[in-house]
Amino acid sequence: MESGRVALQPSRPARSIAVVEEAASHERFLRLAIELAEARVRAGGGPFGAVVVREGGIVGTGFNAVVPLGDPTAHAEVQAIRDACATLGAYRLDGCALYASCEPCPMCLGAIYWSRLGTVYFAGTRMDAAAAGFDDARFHQDMARSPAERTIRLIRLLGDEGRRPFTLRLAKPDRVLY
Repeated sequence: MESGRVALQPSRPARSIAVVEEAASHERFLRLAIELAEARVRAGGGPFGAVVVREGGIVGTGFNAVVPLGDPTAHAEVQAIRDACATLGAYRLDGCALYASCEPCPMCLGAIYWSRLGTVYFAGTRMDAAAAGFDDARFHQDMARSPAERTIRLIRLLGDEGRRPFTLRLAKPDRVLY
């Protein structure tokens, strides 16, 4: 048997071995995200960690840095996405997966969508975060409401003027497509 690999058995098809190895790999990366979260708690920070993986290799890591940076967007997932983008020199993370110690909040989900991550694996839930004093579950609930029913009011003004930047962008033949 090779290190870290299951030896082929005549009674076990190769596909089932690949699935077992893939699941073990997902668990390994998720455990790393949890370890980042635990290390952050020991250092006095928030209990969140995240890892971005591409083709079996880690390309980005992050942990909650909201308080030390004074930045409410410095969540573990956003930090890991920023790190992965810097590592890869790209703003899109097609073909990558994110492993998060907890279910991503709505802001992090937005960053996940914008970065084009394909899959997110997580351990703790929004309810686990709520039980620890975080607003994740409440934010998920509020975002599910129609804009008129949310706790933060969204008020549209200057609609015609607000469309001008989009018109300008559409006229640029060299525009970057998101």
